Amino acid sequence: MTAASNVKNTASRAAESKPLELLARGGFIGYGIIHLLFAWIALQVAFSGSGQDSDQSGALQTIAKQPFGKTLLIIIAVGLIAMAIWQAFEAAIGESGPRDRRAMAERALSVARTLLYGYLAWNAIKVVKDAGASMGDSNASGASGLLASSGGRSLVGLIGLVVLGIGVGMAYYGYQKKFVRHLNTQQMPAGTSQTIIRLGRAGYTAKGVAYAIAGALVVVAAVNYDASKARGLDSALKTLAASSWGVWLLALIAAGIAAFGVYCFAQAKYRKI
Repeated sequence: MTAASNVKNTASRAAESKPLELLARGGFIGYGIIHLLFAWIALQVAFSGSGQDSDQSGALQTIAKQPFGKTLLIIIAVGLIAMAIWQAFEAAIGESGPRDRRAMAERALSVARTLLYGYLAWNAIKVVKDAGASMGDSNASGASGLLASSGGRSLVGLIGLVVLGIGVGMAYYGYQKKFVRHLNTQQMPAGTSQTIIRLGRAGYTAKGVAYAIAGALVVVAAVNYDASKARGLDSALKTLAASSWGVWLLALIAAGIAAFGVYCFAQAKYRKI
């Protein structure tokens, strides 16, 4: 047996750990809570002009302000870390051979999820430590530094195109219901599977639209040397709120994000882990 096979077998056994599975399933509940709060904040931005961070960091800060909120954040962070570890194992193990394009795409998605869950866990820990600068501020600060450096403008533009592509891909992934293959639909009670699938479809599509707008704004930031446009989801949603037609699109996106939050609760039970 080769060293690579030994590593893969070890990763496979670790991925099948029952404690890791339970923590990851709990992580989906925390992930759902974050998205429900995210959706609520987006609605406030749309209809009351709230200046609160309209991204996941705003949701984390909202949790921290509640009684026992920091304790809940620690629990959510642990769940997100478990989800990141699980997805890292998924990226290492894969579904099949390296020449299988679908398997390679799934591995790439697992890498992206690993980074996302890890980033959110890190932000949750920062908020617990009262050091949680918003994601929007961090994004704008990073973009400002890049725009001031040689070749930075092209790099910011490339990042924007990547985020735009992720958004389009996420919307396609949701609309085409590609996520269904990761669900144990046969375990769902009769009559609930279609509702859960609709929630996932609406959620992924709404998140994809939001990320696509955020990516487009990062490209605009590169073209115009305007780092304030490179705030990610916060900038995207507040840009929509600034126009009359955008308010209603933002409301639809918020509803979709809320749907994704509820879908996460279903994933906690029915996701294949």
